[in-house]
Amino acid sequence: MKSSILRRSPRSGMRPACRVAVALLLWLLLSPAFAAPPALTLEEAWRQAEEANPTLRAALAAVPAAEGELRDARALLWNNPQVSVEGIQRKVPQVSNSTQVNQEWGLGLTQTFEIAGQQGSRRVAAEQALAATRQAIAETRRQVRAEVESSFTRALSLQLRIQTEEVTLKLIEDAAQAVGKRVAAGEDSRLDGNLARVDAERARNQVALLREQLVQARAELAALLQLPPNELPEVQGALDPASASYSLEDLLNSAADRPALRALDHREQAAKSRLDLERATRYPDISVGLGAGRDGPPDAREKLVRLSVSLQLPLFRQNAGGIGRATTEYTQTQIEREAAGRDVRAQVVALWERFTHLKARVERLKESVLPSLEENQRLSSTSFRAGEIGLLQLLLVNRQVLDGQRDLLDARTDLRLTQVALEAAAGWLSTPDLR
Repeated sequence: MKSSILRRSPRSGMRPACRVAVALLLWLLLSPAFAAPPALTLEEAWRQAEEANPTLRAALAAVPAAEGELRDARALLWNNPQVSVEGIQRKVPQVSNSTQVNQEWGLGLTQTFEIAGQQGSRRVAAEQALAATRQAIAETRRQVRAEVESSFTRALSLQLRIQTEEVTLKLIEDAAQAVGKRVAAGEDSRLDGNLARVDAERARNQVALLREQLVQARAELAALLQLPPNELPEVQGALDPASASYSLEDLLNSAADRPALRALDHREQAAKSRLDLERATRYPDISVGLGAGRDGPPDAREKLVRLSVSLQLPLFRQNAGGIGRATTEYTQTQIEREAAGRDVRAQVVALWERFTHLKARVERLKESVLPSLEENQRLSSTSFRAGEIGLLQLLLVNRQVLDGQRDLLDARTDLRLTQVALEAAAGWLSTPDLR
């Protein structure tokens, strides 16, 4: 009887507890609050930025205003017609000391016409302003893509850096454990043990510092993508940039057609058209009116048709203020366009020089420095386990390998960031637009 109770007790008491534990574990893993978001690719980051980035959304918000100005400028006439209605009650004294009341009315229509080509200048100015707005949106979009890619690259570089540091930390901890055993066996001194522990702790501290920097980099990327505050994206992708299929001449030609410069060209044309419009405003508009009405007593009612033409004489005010402001705007836009064209070319040339130097440095580190350091690390680990070298020599080799890996990773990161800045400055898109 006792043995049957012992056999039933585990089945009746343990199985429900296991089911509860498994259900709780599955809920924790599948719950949105605890499930880790999938790793973010660069293409997905671009897509999210184009949907939610506040800078790009603010630029897109300027389109309705420019389109509204163009619709008004394309109207048949700039001035709206005026309709006037009048009613007159006239009391006429009679010979019989009575008063006759006459009800008279009139209806008029007045239209103002521009005679100096203001309509065409206004239409051109609105068209150029809309084109400049669209080019500014294209430039903002490229800049947002560049910012997202730069932030993405920094986060990816820190992730790779942490992986490298963790591998080195594992080697240092293994060496520290081996030294600890030797100290306990009396084969090494306590100084060697302290050196190994300090070096391992320094490596742990470096990993912790990089993790803090990674959190900050992910937070900056999340801000660009407008992700929820508690969501810090983990990124995935290749750190090395795609092979450049362009030359400096190609980049300079692309920079001349950059959306920012095209926007300035449109702004200059719009400013010139506004200047022409302000100059044409000195010529007076002609107002033509046509009216009809009834006048006189009821038994002798007269039908009236009126035609009027009015012209304002520009004797005192000739729009000097408007012309001066338009001239200033036109001149400033010309200066800004010329300076921007020069600055863009200079920026492309400088970034190209940096890009070529970084590319050569990365190749040199990959081909010559890093393989030798990795071979030294492998040989030193074998020699240390065999007792042929001491702790100081092992730590020195590990530090050299780690420094070499850091130099290569930093150079690769700088190369990717420089290429992003170079293509952004030249207005070059190495990947198709994401609509």
